[in-house]
Parts: sequence; structure tokens; C-alpha cells
Amino acid sequence: MSNYEQNDSMKETGGISDISKKGYQFLRENRVDEAIDCFTKILLVDKNNNYALVGMGDAARKRGACREAVSYYQRCLNHHSGNNYALFGLADCYKALNQYAKAIEIWEQYLLHDDKNITVLTRVADAYRKVHNFKHSKAVYLRVLEMEENNPYAIIGLGHLHYDFKEYQEALFYWEKMLGMNPENVDIRVLTSIGNCHRKLKTFSEGVPHFEKALQKEPNNFYALFGLADCYRGMNQQTLSLDYWNRILEQDPRNKVILTRAGDAYRSMGDYEKAQVYYERALNIEFDTYAVLGLALISKAKENYDDAIASIKRMLQQDNRNYRLFIELAGCYLKKGDKRQAQEVLEEFQKLGIRNASIVEMLEKI
Repeated sequence: MSNYEQNDSMKETGGISDISKKGYQFLRENRVDEAIDCFTKILLVDKNNNYALVGMGDAARKRGACREAVSYYQRCLNHHSGNNYALFGLADCYKALNQYAKAIEIWEQYLLHDDKNITVLTRVADAYRKVHNFKHSKAVYLRVLEMEENNPYAIIGLGHLHYDFKEYQEALFYWEKMLGMNPENVDIRVLTSIGNCHRKLKTFSEGVPHFEKALQKEPNNFYALFGLADCYRGMNQQTLSLDYWNRILEQDPRNKVILTRAGDAYRSMGDYEKAQVYYERALNIEFDTYAVLGLALISKAKENYDDAIASIKRMLQQDNRNYRLFIELAGCYLKKGDKRQAQEVLEEFQKLGIRNASIVEMLEKI
């Protein structure tokens, strides 16, 4: 039998349909190579077969080869415009490639055929959130909640959306709604998100129990440890904050951000020797403005004002818009009794055209 006769036979006997079903079954079982063999056989017979092209796209996507998958989905859409499976796969690929504007465009095309698909609507809302389009993102999430009152993806999305736009009270409303829906088996990320809202709102004591509950679920969770350390830091309970900074450092001893936070805690407690050790550990990893500042503040605390001033001035050469450096430098001059110099330092910051409440308040006190 010739190749042409074999092709005609496959088409007539429903062979393509059977092979296609087998290919998709292989995909569901993560037997990607065998799925590709099936779809390739179909394309040799019918090069524009929509099931095989989508199947090849899905197989490539399972392997993480999103650019290859895009070519198959687009090829399908060139011959079968409006194919929902190709549109869905193509949009998901663009999302995976961080091309959110393209993903939105494709999902919007999908919604022309199926405007009540909650899965697609939440993906559209997520994509709008990724491109910082608050208005459209919120509108689509709320549309989902009109269709399904307790849809977790929309509620979580609204929590992230408001948090990203620094609307922490609104974010808290949605995260607490998620907690209320499943208080015993809530996802640990919901607990840390509620805690983080309280950190941002400076209601530290209300954040603590949520981070503690997260730690009960996962004792070494970084975000829960960091959240507790930062809450206790905000409550000026430095001894407790140190427990958690050091627990993080047990897992990640070269984390310079945590090293400087621990150094700050020791410095606040008056243990300058340990503070210096932590700051120097951070600097041995990489230059860090706050570690250098910490060392300067130790000099200031020991009344070595000239050393502190020299150190802060060196930092200002590299970071001349950091208000904290200006405040600490002015503070050193005040300790030396030089109000005029302190005032000049603060006025120098104001010449940068940046308005800062702490700078204004310090100037008014002088």
C-alpha cells in the first residue's frame, strides 16, 4: 500500500481520532515522548490538524519549552481561528514568558467565545495585576466574585492587588476572608500575608499570632521567621527579635540583610561588641550601606563623633539621597553641640527636592 493510500485509510477509518485520544491520554499521564509520537503521526497525514497542533503545543509546554509551544498554538490558530484550546495554551505560554500584555490580548480573544469562564477571568485579572493595572484587575476579580462568591483565586488575587498598591487595610479584608473560609487548614501563605499587612500597618502585636500559626505549620518558614522578628523589632522587643533573626541565620548564615538586622538589634540593646561582629560579617559578604551605618552608629554611641561623621560622609558620596544618612549625620553634629552644621546638613537634603517628614521634624526641633 502506498503512503497516500495509508493516509486515506487512516482518515477513513477514524484512525486520526483514535491516535489523538491516545496522545492526550499520554499527556495526562505525563508520558510526553509517547504523546509527541502520536501527534507527529497525525501531522504527517494532516499537517494542519487542530488536535495534533494543540497537542504538540501542550507537550512542549509540559516540558517548559514555551517558545516552541507558542509556534504550535499560533500555527493552529492560523488555520482554526478561535480554537479555545490553542488560545488558552498560547495565553498561558505568554504568561510563563512574562509577556503579560500579550497574554491579556489572547485571553480577551478567548472570552469573546466564552465570557463566563472563571479560570480564564482569574488569569486575566492576574495578568492585569502583573502589569500594575489596578482598575482593570480589580474589575475582573470582582466580576468573578459576582459569579462565584467565594472563589479563592479571586479573593487571593484581590489581597495581592491591594497589597501591591499599598492598600494594606483593604488587602487585610480579603486575606481574612480567606482565613475565615478555612481556619483550620488555611494555606500558610494566607497567614503570612495577614501578618505582613499588620507589619505594614504597624499593628505588630496583631501580626504576631498569624506568623506563629504559620510556624506551627512549617517551623523553618523564612517569611514567618522574618515576620516575627520584624514585629518584635517594631514592638522594640529586641531580645525576642534576635531569636528569630538568628534562627534565619542558622539556615542562611550569609544573608547580609538579616546580619545587619541582627546587628541593629544587638546595638539597640547596647551590646556593641556583638553588633560589630554581625555588621562585619555582612560586610565580608558584600558592601552594605546599613552595615556601614551600623558601625558608624556604634562610634556615635561611644561618643566617637568625628569617626561617625567621617564614615557617614563617605556613605553619602555613594548614596546622596538616603534621608537616614542625613538625619544621622545631623544627629552627630548635634551631639557635638554644632547646631548650625546640623541645620546645614538637613537643608542640603531639602535642596534635592525630596520632601521627608523626618527631616522637616528634625529641622523644626533645631
